[in-house]
Amino acid sequence: MSRFLLPCTPIYGHVAPMLTIGAGLLARGHQVTVLTGRKYRSAVEQQRLSFVPLPAEVDYDDAHIDDWLPGHGRYTGIAAGRHDILGLFVRPLVAQARALADTLAAEDYHAVVADAAFLGALPMLLSVPTVDRIPVVGVSATPLSLTSIDCAPFGSGLDPGNSAHTRRRNRFIAAVLQHGPLRSIRAALDEALAEAGAPPAPGGYFDAAARFDLTFQLSVRGLEYPRREMPPTIRFVGPLTPDVGRQAKLPSWWGDLDGARPVVHVTQGTMANVDLGRLLVPTIAGLRDENLLVVAATGGRPVAELEARHGGPLPANVRVAEFLPYPKLLPLVDVMITNGGFGGVQQALSYGLPLVVAGSSEDKPEVAGRVAWSGAGLNLRTGAPSAARVRRAVRLVLRDPRFACAAAKLQAEIAAQPDPVTQVAQTLETLTSPPARPSAVHLHLTQKPASVYQGVVRPRGL
Repeated sequence: MSRFLLPCTPIYGHVAPMLTIGAGLLARGHQVTVLTGRKYRSAVEQQRLSFVPLPAEVDYDDAHIDDWLPGHGRYTGIAAGRHDILGLFVRPLVAQARALADTLAAEDYHAVVADAAFLGALPMLLSVPTVDRIPVVGVSATPLSLTSIDCAPFGSGLDPGNSAHTRRRNRFIAAVLQHGPLRSIRAALDEALAEAGAPPAPGGYFDAAARFDLTFQLSVRGLEYPRREMPPTIRFVGPLTPDVGRQAKLPSWWGDLDGARPVVHVTQGTMANVDLGRLLVPTIAGLRDENLLVVAATGGRPVAELEARHGGPLPANVRVAEFLPYPKLLPLVDVMITNGGFGGVQQALSYGLPLVVAGSSEDKPEVAGRVAWSGAGLNLRTGAPSAARVRRAVRLVLRDPRFACAAAKLQAEIAAQPDPVTQVAQTLETLTSPPARPSAVHLHLTQKPASVYQGVVRPRGL
């Protein structure tokens, strides 16, 4: 039996995969502690995992991001990405590192399994030699942001390419961004790392996933841009199956999904759904006169809120619920419209569904770009498309079989992957089996930049 510490950013899309992995480790006889926001305490304990809260000063509520990060959602493009990266991920680094230090000091652990966006793990990775600490592995639940000559910088939304022209383009855009709009991210990250007593991170924020001893990428290669510089520490294990809506009760209108008409499912996920007028409303308006059934999920928002945002009764071909059981729904769907949540997109692809993606916040433009690059759907390149644009996109995806064929190819690739949780667990068991590295590094975060990590505790009970 091993003891694992799972620190994660207090955002649902980052917490949920870690809980699934934690539950899998527990089922194999291991002890698991989750370090995250208090909002998720009950979810952690429902899985019978131990809970440690993040410090209050970095424990924000992802349903009310504006309370923590004023202006969230106000910006677009690169400005939006910069604003969110600085506020949601870089700003909490020092307090996260302190919490990680305190938790490791309180009890011996055999490995840290961190959400790859939890930057509080970086000081340990950058300051303590591998032989002097326990393994620290990452779990990436977002598209890879690793820099490469073959890819335009993450957040640009541009397609990759291996021609001389695209390589020159990528180098030029990277230089412009690094010395311009994204310079503040590198400066803030270096400053936070220095405060935590760590050196700058090679590659900066966008290469953080490459700093872990090993990073489990919760995706398949067919949905990720190829990179000649892809480090061998990145391991594709396939997507997890999200729990949202799995236990949702079937709505009274479920019998209408009888196959008589094509079914189009639309969702804004569970985070970027404050304004249902961005995607759900234009979808309903654009498809109201089509010979198909629109099935909308509000992601927990009251159905009355959608009706009010629509401005009146919903059209006769629309069915709505707050949550829907995807294992039952998706086999009945012909096209899925989404704002680009990575988990939802991959769940759709696991059923071979072609997609229409309209995302503009967080990593969603990059998810949309990967869907279009794979051929499995259309990227509308906006988070708030017009009704007419949604209608044209749905008609094209339903009419052109190439989208469904590309989605079916990814479905086969996902199905061919062994269970992701089993892959992660077996790898961790190998990393923590005797002879083992030190069972814990006792960390002491001080105000002095050069004295973050003090003392190594040797293995006990292995």
